[in-house]
Amino acid sequence: MKDRLVIGSRGSQLALWQTNFVKTNLENLFPDRSFEIKIIHTTGDEQLESALSKIGDKGLFTRQIEAELLSGEIDLAVHSLKDLQTTQPDGLTIGTVCERETPNDVLVSKHACSIDDLPRGAKVATGSLRRRSQLLYYRPDIQIFEIRGNVPTRLKKFDESDLDGVILAYAGLKRLGFESRVSQVIPFNIMMPAVGQGAVAVEVREEDEDVLEVVGKLDHAATRRCVTAERAFLRTLEGGCQVPIGAHALLEGDQIVLEGVVGSLDGSTAFREKLSGVDGEAVGVQLAETLIERGAGDLLEEIRVQALGVA
Repeated sequence: MKDRLVIGSRGSQLALWQTNFVKTNLENLFPDRSFEIKIIHTTGDEQLESALSKIGDKGLFTRQIEAELLSGEIDLAVHSLKDLQTTQPDGLTIGTVCERETPNDVLVSKHACSIDDLPRGAKVATGSLRRRSQLLYYRPDIQIFEIRGNVPTRLKKFDESDLDGVILAYAGLKRLGFESRVSQVIPFNIMMPAVGQGAVAVEVREEDEDVLEVVGKLDHAATRRCVTAERAFLRTLEGGCQVPIGAHALLEGDQIVLEGVVGSLDGSTAFREKLSGVDGEAVGVQLAETLIERGAGDLLEEIRVQALGVA
């Protein structure tokens, strides 16, 4: 048993907030052990001016951190769950899923109170193909502009622009103290969140029983059940974070209710279904297969060729 455990993290304000949240809770639970944070730079952090869809998706914000975890340089890694691949690299596992923050996306606007309130032809920024697709499906008149960077950077870029709005995740704004900037918490009927959005995951080595036991104390069973369904849905569709796939699961009694959407890049098409069941993995797979049968699989293949250059 190690007295000192090293936690790997990206260096953004949000990543460090999440990592310090995990660190503080572990220190409270294990006062006789010490926890140290090591900042690790990832590909996603180094290419902040490029569109995410153009620089790849799988492991963009995790690959370098996972390499240090596998090599033993760090003992655990804290991630936004939505950044993690739906299948972990050999030797790694998700040891904990912390209780989820509100998973919705939000509108930040200088004048409008909601998506409906935006003027015709409004200029709205997002770096997400998922948000772009759903926004255009709901409001085809809106002009979409690319925006990248961490949360404070995107807010600063927006404030200094002539944009009418920017779409961000509620969880990031709240965690960094920007909740007052929210003009609208966008309802799910307009915009489904990314798989795992709002949840923090702790990744560990699969065979490190000591660390698994330590981080397991923070696991939130209800959140884990829900995100398991969402991740099975995404995995079956074989979609990375930079294709227009959204999903959200919630618990109703012992039932997991999962809703998912797959949309076209231009917002002209959307496949959307809801399914419930007890086994999250099975519900996620079945819902994905239902959408594939309806035509979502062909649509996603077209998107990969169009947006990612994958033949």
